[in-house]
Amino acid sequence: MGIFGIIGIIIVGFIVGLIARAIMPGADKLGFWLTTALGIGGSIVGGLLSSLIWKSPDGKFHPAGWVLSILGALILLWAYNNFMR
Repeated sequence: MGIFGIIGIIIVGFIVGLIARAIMPGADKLGFWLTTALGIGGSIVGGLLSSLIWKSPDGKFHPAGWVLSILGALILLWAYNNFMR
């Protein structure tokens, strides 16, 4: 993975984090990096959820697509709001 792959992960993570923050009610005081980490973590959680539901043909872990990434980010944001405050 090159520098453009890392930049792409950061951009997609930030967008997913923003969407999750827009869906979840309440004010979240997260900066750019925490929002990006929320989106990237949401992709990992969504990938784990998808691997539980659908088996990967090659048996490897794959990060989730947009919908499951947002769902995973919502789960992480809910956990953050309930357990970190």
